[in-house]
Amino acid sequence: QVQLVESGGGSVQAGDSLRLSCAASGRTIANYAMGWFRQAPGKEREFVASISRSGGSTYYTSSVKGRFTFSRDNAKNTVYLQMNVLKPEDTAVYYCACRTYYSSNYDYTDNNEYDVWGQGTQVTVSS
Repeated sequence: QVQLVESGGGSVQAGDSLRLSCAASGRTIANYAMGWFRQAPGKEREFVASISRSGGSTYYTSSVKGRFTFSRDNAKNTVYLQMNVLKPEDTAVYYCACRTYYSSNYDYTDNNEYDVWGQGTQVTVSS
């Protein structure tokens, strides 16, 4: 069974950058598509980005496209979310997710398309 642990969250000013990490254990994630989601207070958890098994393909929600970069290092069993030019509306708990069944695509955007989740890491962006 895959376990996921996110890290790298924090409190920053608008325009700053953060890099989130999600370390997997229990099984290699090299064969699985991965995703990042976020949940702001009082809102539903929403899709942020997804990545293919190899890392060669990524998909982003429109609000973060051009600012966030999703990458993975399968040798380290870790995925990353580089977040640049952060905005107050990016404030949320960020969750890493893994789809531990066959994934021929990479643009999985629904919560129900992932079956393993991390505990989340808080990102707070002040203006």
